[in-house]
Amino acid sequence: MHKPSVAELRPVVHPAGVKDRRSGEHWAGRLYMREISLRVDRHLVNTRVTPNQLTYLMTVAGVLAAPALLVPGIWGAVLGVVMVQLYLLLDCVDGEIARWKKQYSNSGVYLDRVGAYLCDAAVLVGLGLRAADPWGSGRIDWLWAFLGTVAALGAVLIKAETDLVGVARHQAGLPPVKEAASEPRSSGMALARRAAAALKFHRLILGIEASLLILVLAAVDSARGDLFFTRLGTAVLAGIAVLQTLLHLVSILASSRLR
Repeated sequence: MHKPSVAELRPVVHPAGVKDRRSGEHWAGRLYMREISLRVDRHLVNTRVTPNQLTYLMTVAGVLAAPALLVPGIWGAVLGVVMVQLYLLLDCVDGEIARWKKQYSNSGVYLDRVGAYLCDAAVLVGLGLRAADPWGSGRIDWLWAFLGTVAALGAVLIKAETDLVGVARHQAGLPPVKEAASEPRSSGMALARRAAAALKFHRLILGIEASLLILVLAAVDSARGDLFFTRLGTAVLAGIAVLQTLLHLVSILASSRLR
């Protein structure tokens, strides 16, 4: 059976606009993962593997980031990054296989969103448990596990706030929200939103960015011989999650997305 080349796959699985989606494409996908996924697609398009099966596998990879981060030392952080990168790869591949095989389904879209929720939450819960030092010689400090859980809850709530806009509009009989409607009606709120977008601090609670930050913190802590920066990072991400959850909710209510 003919195995399509990357050149044959690209126009079908990467139609115009896929890499330019404002909220649907991660920077890592645009930067490198979409090119890697094309090479993986070649070996899957003629198999019986379905897009939904790949989405299930993607979700498992994302969730496994949490136990990976419990491995002591820097290798746990490395393993966490590997699991999140595998999640990202499969997140690209499942949609590309769906386009090639024309196997589209609402369940696939739903499962993809569930996987995104779980991956972000798993990384932050894993960070909190890592900071609690369950394998240390002293007692486990559950404060850090609690802060990691707070960060995870915030990451999930932010995604839910966005998705619930679509639910509210559907129940009200309104069409899907347009990009222009996401702009706040208040000039002050619009300025605050542009400032936040420029700083991009809110992205630190997303699974991909958080896993990379955890690796950096683990490297510093490995040199120090303690968990000071891992714990500091846990507290900072919990604070960002709480603040961003509130700001995102205000931003939605101040825009035209619910009108």
